Amino acid sequence: MKISELTPGTGNVNLEAEVVGIEEPREINKMGRTLRVANATVKDDSGTITLVLWNDNIDKIQEGSKIKITNGYVNTWQDKSQLTLGKFGQMEVV
Repeated sequence: MKISELTPGTGNVNLEAEVVGIEEPREINKMGRTLRVANATVKDDSGTITLVLWNDNIDKIQEGSKIKITNGYVNTWQDKSQLTLGKFGQMEVV
């Protein structure tokens, strides 16, 4: 699957991409738990998209990392499409 094919609501996203940027992690409080979240920009030869990373996944990557996403999905936040792993998605550095 290519980034250019992703639209909000797309599920079961499997793709490989390169991390071209990552924001500083920020902490949020969700249902009494403190969680870390960071946005990374990933690209393939068809385009770029924001990848939302939570907690331990933030520490697995850095700019220039090649990653493989399995079972991700696309949603929107503030009118922008973003790729997220959700509860069932996986990310590995390749």
